[in-house]
Amino acid sequence: MKYNYIGKSGLKVSNICMGTMTFGKKCDKKLSFEILDKAHAGGVNFFDMAEV
Repeated sequence: MKYNYIGKSGLKVSNICMGTMTFGKKCDKKLSFEILDKAHAGGVNFFDMAEV
């Protein structure tokens, strides 16, 4: 996984951002956590948790 720093904050995030908009509506809690766990295991640490 490749990572980038956000400005001069020192915060390092993955190039891939995982969107979670369908969690809770199209994916139940169990499936949502399975997806999040797999993404995190693959190095993703940048998650978009916006509802819309």
